[in-house]
Amino acid sequence: MSIDNLVFLLIIGALFVYVLQALIRSLRLVPARTEFIVERFGRYHKTLQAGFHFLIPFVDRVAFTKDLKEHTMDVPSQTCFTKDEIQVEVDGVIYLQVFDSQKASYGITDYQYAAIQLAQTTTRAIIGTLDLDRTFEEREAISGKVVSVLDNAAMKWGVRILRFEIKNLIPPESVRQSMEKQVTAERNRRAILEKSVGQKQSLINTSEGQMRELINNSEGEMQKRINEASGRASEILALGEATAESIRKVATAINGPGGKAAVNLELGQKYIKSLTKLRSRGNKVIMGGNLGDMKEMLKGLEIEI
Repeated sequence: MSIDNLVFLLIIGALFVYVLQALIRSLRLVPARTEFIVERFGRYHKTLQAGFHFLIPFVDRVAFTKDLKEHTMDVPSQTCFTKDEIQVEVDGVIYLQVFDSQKASYGITDYQYAAIQLAQTTTRAIIGTLDLDRTFEEREAISGKVVSVLDNAAMKWGVRILRFEIKNLIPPESVRQSMEKQVTAERNRRAILEKSVGQKQSLINTSEGQMRELINNSEGEMQKRINEASGRASEILALGEATAESIRKVATAINGPGGKAAVNLELGQKYIKSLTKLRSRGNKVIMGGNLGDMKEMLKGLEIEI
């Protein structure tokens, strides 16, 4: 075989392999949640969605492949200045999703890089309007404003900005130390305040307890005296009723048969006992009348009914 024939065969073989590879590349299987951007003669032709597709060799080609799933991008740390001219280091993370593959391919060169740059500039602008203390308190508000600005711009790129989160917001070491001292002082102040409030409440509880104890004691003493007075009154009343009943019975007995004589006899006996007691004590007793006639002496003691 001549050299010319060998060269010809090699050229034919190379062309066959090239054509075979082109045919193989024209058969495309698009995965789920992915889209292929197809160009025909260098111009946008169509968008291939999930499934099996056949392209015209040497005419159509897949220019871009876009992932439609949500994904994240880290926003590098940057230096920002607050309204009170405090330098802070801020970084974050962006959550985004492609919803229009054609715009994401032709609307911007690199939407990821553009989103990061826009997030950084927006964050610097927002933090510049806030004092240092407010930057820690309003992290959620800062994230919301950044998302609003990014989403308005990214709509033109066929990208939707879902969330933006600030991961770290680090002040200078000197400021951080002063903030830690301030937090410690505030904690100590709250501890002292809570302790004083506790002591005050303890004193109030103690005084209220003592007051209630005094009130209970006084009420108990008052009730005791009321009970004693009521008992004495009941006793006096019962004694008076018994005495009255006794007097009524005595009066009834005196008015009965032989009652008057019994009373006179009782009086005479008591009179004689009284004289006997006076004599036994060494006293002189002068008695008028006839001692032999006791009836005559007791006559003046008779009672009239």
